[in-house]
Amino acid sequence: MDSIGVSGTLDTGSIPVEATNILRVFFAYVLKSVSHEYYYKGHCCDLEKRLHEHNSGMTQSLRPYLPFKLVYFESFNTEIEAIKREKYFKTSEGRRFLKTKLAS
Repeated sequence: MDSIGVSGTLDTGSIPVEATNILRVFFAYVLKSVSHEYYYKGHCCDLEKRLHEHNSGMTQSLRPYLPFKLVYFESFNTEIEAIKREKYFKTSEGRRFLKTKLAS
């Protein structure tokens, strides 16, 4: 699956904060360890940057599972929606949804 990145560092200048929110896209995503049967669920506004951060070993608890690949993502207009979806992915119902989605 291709990853799509949207820069999280916008030069907003004199643009009102409310207007910059419509320029941002947020993602709920699932990473899979290449070497283990381990999935990581998260949210962000820049998928490429976040995947690079995970694979660079910045999070000590994830180091044993490196490297990761992006296996699924959904885009949202607000960070709140992305966080809700990430939390859903972490429920038993969400894990069943992902298992079905990733099997196809």
